Amino acid sequence: MPAMGFLKGLLIRVGATAVAFWLATLIIPGISLESSSVSETVLTLILVAVIFGVVNAVLQPIIKTVGCGFYLLTLGLIALVVNGLLFLLTGWIADQVGLPFDVDGFWPAAVLGALFVGIVTWILGAILDRD
Repeated sequence: MPAMGFLKGLLIRVGATAVAFWLATLIIPGISLESSSVSETVLTLILVAVIFGVVNAVLQPIIKTVGCGFYLLTLGLIALVVNGLLFLLTGWIADQVGLPFDVDGFWPAAVLGALFVGIVTWILGAILDRD
């Protein structure tokens, strides 16, 4: 069943991203999650992971297409700036919908957070996505 494989992959990605966000709140200064219970923390992390996934899925292809020249000119280093801005946007959207997740600013919180979440999500996805 292809639908079950897609659902499994989606759940693994959301779960890995939520764990990465949780670790980022513990390690990266300027990224915080203020909640009163474990269930609120877990729900917030899952919702922030979903917001991050939607932001990346919608905006990243547009930005890469429009900014193709910048990616070539900077040998891809502009991706750090773009990912930091998308991470900051995720924090802003989470704040707008009332989630207790906060990113204090672009540098160092958003840039390091985006880099950290990307690496941890990649590692967890490689470990968990075994058939």
